[in-house]
Amino acid sequence: MGDDYRPAIGGRATLKVTVDRIEGAVALLISCEDESVQVNVPVRLLPRGCREGDILTLRIERDRAATEAAQERVAGLVEKLKSKHEDRSG
Repeated sequence: MGDDYRPAIGGRATLKVTVDRIEGAVALLISCEDESVQVNVPVRLLPRGCREGDILTLRIERDRAATEAAQERVAGLVEKLKSKHEDRSG
């Protein structure tokens, strides 16, 4: 992480952004507080009627339950692969 990294409080960050431009299917969002923070977003994810110059609230939140479920699912798949490999080599 860069020197400017500041962890979000409580696992979430809220950011005011402006729709700088829309090019085809992608919109460039720029932070109102720090223009170096830029995010490309598919236009289909923007609110209906959104256009260049609009100000949006962008919320990024860590989903702990989904993360844990994904980790458990992957761990299960790894174990399954290991046991298949052991069956073949042993």
